[in-house]
Amino acid sequence: MPTLMTEATTLPTPLGGTLVNLIRRPGHDFDPAELRGLPRLELSDRSAADLELIATGAYSPLTGFLGEADYLSVIERMRLSGGTPWSVPITLPVSREDAGRLSGTVVLTHGGQEVGTIEVQERYDARKGFEAREVYRTEDPAHPGVAALYAQGEVNLAGPVTLFAVPRGAFPVHHRTPAEVREVIQARGWRSTVAFQTRNPIHRAHEYLQKVALELVDGLLLHPLVGTTKGDDVPAATRVEAYEVLLEKYYPQARTLLSVYPAAMRYAGPREAIIHALSRRNYGATHFIVGRDHAGVGSYYGTYDAQEIFHAFTAEELGIRILRFEHTFYCRSCGQLVSPRTCPHDSGHHLILSGTKVREKLRAGEDLPAEFTRPEVAEVLRRAYTAQDA
Repeated sequence: MPTLMTEATTLPTPLGGTLVNLIRRPGHDFDPAELRGLPRLELSDRSAADLELIATGAYSPLTGFLGEADYLSVIERMRLSGGTPWSVPITLPVSREDAGRLSGTVVLTHGGQEVGTIEVQERYDARKGFEAREVYRTEDPAHPGVAALYAQGEVNLAGPVTLFAVPRGAFPVHHRTPAEVREVIQARGWRSTVAFQTRNPIHRAHEYLQKVALELVDGLLLHPLVGTTKGDDVPAATRVEAYEVLLEKYYPQARTLLSVYPAAMRYAGPREAIIHALSRRNYGATHFIVGRDHAGVGSYYGTYDAQEIFHAFTAEELGIRILRFEHTFYCRSCGQLVSPRTCPHDSGHHLILSGTKVREKLRAGEDLPAEFTRPEVAEVLRRAYTAQDA
């Protein structure tokens, strides 16, 4: 069973013991002529993100999209068929028509460009209702993750994959593979690293959690998710810019690393919290912050369900320490950021703004309170919303 540390390094052992690397460069690792005449499959944005995360080792120990045995085991037990913790099925859904024409080595494309291959070893029917009930805890099509699941193809293809190149995309400076993040951590001499996941713009409560955690460890990996999110979420470019301006003035540069996480959001709440933690272990983090309603949406999950679910695994299995934080907010009477554990005042004293309220204020041209977010971040958001509405 893998342990948190190894004798040779303070970095955590990747899940499964080895960091997967399936990058195969055309013209370097193989002759591009080998791809001629092979069937092709265009990937969705989510599947393209999953391909990258598998091939670069973020989803170690996966070496391909899940076969049926692993698929059912993950849904039923939150484990791969061999027993390794894994909470969300990583599948390649296609139409029944495409499933019938695809066999052997298939060239994967995204945006019309060749990005990798899959060696098709299995085709099996997706159990969409079962997956929705167990993974998302609802079959409600209003849930964005369930809606995406229902819209997918009826058949899952499975088999090992390759990736031709890391798609650095819109954030080439911050887009690092797990191996590259690990290199930075080692070069900086961090013996412990806490990772923070968010799909939302950073605000003072996030900053508070990050800096409390940074009191406990050597380094902070700010790891915002930049893959596909639901339509009303703040765009990734705006969120990353907000991090950049904040880090420049308010964080210790030598103890902080901003690096983007290319996954798509599934909004699977507790189940997704597990995959977020396990993948950050593969990136080299020893600790992972889980706060209020991690990866949740609407009222589908309890406030702290994403913290409780980790009790289904032993510390040795997880290989990453979970830092659980309660809801944090500014209290006008305390005059500082607090949580229910430290504040004696009722909600009438608290400054809490929902994402909807923040968007309403920005669209109305109103200022965000300095107690809620730094002025520099508020300006980034204001400019983004002004341009969006122009």
